[in-house]
Amino acid sequence: MGIKQTQTRSHGTRLMKQLIIGLLVAIALVNIPLNRHGTTLPDTASLVVRDGLVVKEENDEGIYVYQDGQFRWISNMATFEAYGFVWGDVHIVGDGFLDRSKVGPPLSLLAKCDTSPHVYVLEGETKRWIRDIETFVAEGYRWEDVQIVPCETLRKMPDGETIPPNSGPPKQP
Repeated sequence: MGIKQTQTRSHGTRLMKQLIIGLLVAIALVNIPLNRHGTTLPDTASLVVRDGLVVKEENDEGIYVYQDGQFRWISNMATFEAYGFVWGDVHIVGDGFLDRSKVGPPLSLLAKCDTSPHVYVLEGETKRWIRDIETFVAEGYRWEDVQIVPCETLRKMPDGETIPPNSGPPKQP
């Protein structure tokens, strides 16, 4: 064999190897599922559901945390942050994931001060007074979610609509 044939054969072999590698990379990329955020969706069969797991369905704005055998909707960003969650905790799951699970009462930021019996739902910069224990229970709130905060902090917050609405003027801490 001449030098030219050997060079042509080695060039052809090198070209064939590059083509095969390129084809394998293309196959791998085509088979990676991406969502609108550019990340892969976890295989829900391999997702470990345990207390503290935070999930968001791909096409739903709601964020849920798993607690005591049920998923609880995190009612607002203040609650999300108050419970120490960060965006890195949120697992994006396929739509319908929560349909296969028990969904419990929402997780809200509940607060009271130590010298007052009144409990409030904190929403953004406002506080909403919960009229009585019956309403507290009917709304699905849990006593273990109530946090003690300084009375002065609650007094400085503007009042929102009472719970239930039209229950008269809110009581002050």
